[in-house]
Amino acid sequence: MSMQLNRRKFLVLGSATAGSVLLKSCASPGGEGGDTAAGGDAAGGDAASGETVKVGILHSLSGTMAISETTVVDAEELAIKEINAAGGILGKQIEAIKEDGASDWPTFNEKAIKLIDQDKVATVFGCWTSASRKAVKDTFETKNHQLWYPVQYEGQECSKNIFYTGAAPNQQIEPAVDWLLENKGKEFFLVGSDYVFPRTANTIIKAQLEAKGGTTVGEDYLPLGNSEVTPIITKIKAALPNGGVIFNSLNGDSNVALFKQMQAAGMGPDLYPVMSVSIAEEEVRQIGPEFLKGHYAAWNYFQTVESPANTKWVADFKAEKGDDRVTNDPMEAAYVMVYFWKQAVEKAGTFDIDAVREAAYGQTFDAPNGLYTMNANHHLSKTVRLGQVRDDGLFDIVYSTDAPVVPQPWNQYVADTKGFACDWSDPAKGEKFQA
Repeated sequence: MSMQLNRRKFLVLGSATAGSVLLKSCASPGGEGGDTAAGGDAAGGDAASGETVKVGILHSLSGTMAISETTVVDAEELAIKEINAAGGILGKQIEAIKEDGASDWPTFNEKAIKLIDQDKVATVFGCWTSASRKAVKDTFETKNHQLWYPVQYEGQECSKNIFYTGAAPNQQIEPAVDWLLENKGKEFFLVGSDYVFPRTANTIIKAQLEAKGGTTVGEDYLPLGNSEVTPIITKIKAALPNGGVIFNSLNGDSNVALFKQMQAAGMGPDLYPVMSVSIAEEEVRQIGPEFLKGHYAAWNYFQTVESPANTKWVADFKAEKGDDRVTNDPMEAAYVMVYFWKQAVEKAGTFDIDAVREAAYGQTFDAPNGLYTMNANHHLSKTVRLGQVRDDGLFDIVYSTDAPVVPQPWNQYVADTKGFACDWSDPAKGEKFQA
């Protein structure tokens, strides 16, 4: 299956009014420019010249990951439009330069280099898969620039130059496994896409199951974008002939084939409940709720969260993008991260990368999901929720933590990282220290 689809085309909007999003779509790949766009000079100078400040939006607008990432862009654009309508940031309107990573990891890095060196953006909002994040991580670190990453991930990382607004494993994967062990069974079959997030997540799950009396009866992977799920379904039925738990970390449109073929094989959620960690409301909408009804997902946010802030956000998003659209966890995390950046810039009084980083620690935001706090490990404290797909494609929330869970980037089930933590507010601790 080709990883590249025809690229979505975007209009270059004219000069902004207070309520508009300034947006440029750039298709040309970046060159190998030097490191002069790093940190202070670039972010405080060229990025914020004149009446605007430039930011990068870097997601897959084509290829297998477009099913998920285009909606995240919508949420980021909504936040930027709202901020511009309210007067901007430090008196400047935000100008978003949008690039297509095209579900191709080297392309992500090419576009990251372009945004930093050529466009000289103040910060970048981007990536979905851990493969894309890993592809750009060294670029952001060596150039001392800044990436805001909005998706749950496998942990085992704590970069000085990345803020992670999705869930760490102890805020998604681990609570989901605990709930499944208590409510659905002890035997697990692990299914994932063949790249860093699913493989690392499954390493964590296997260690957790071993510690808590569960069993991993099988484990299998598909190349990202591959839809040949029949062999996996055959293996699941052989390993779990009487039913059991399927923990699903497939990403992108491989999920379409999995759920349709499971239903065709008579593997319903009564005997084969699937817990997914990369399927949210948008993916359910596109796959079809009739194929996912009764199955589960683990996130921090669902559209059905009951709060005044969420009611307003869902209404605002639908008013902007259409009544048929839905919100989901990565979208909420993407929307929130734009505001966290805004708050940090305003506290710092500058767009300088290092100053903004320091100013972000301790920031709070009353998000649609509830109150978020930015920790010195560059992750958010977040409430954990598990949902079950219903007829309309939304989720009934079947479990929620009583309070936000403090993130642990370094996993406490994996022997190599047990006991370690991250704290960028203390130079003596930094990325990884023995807590």
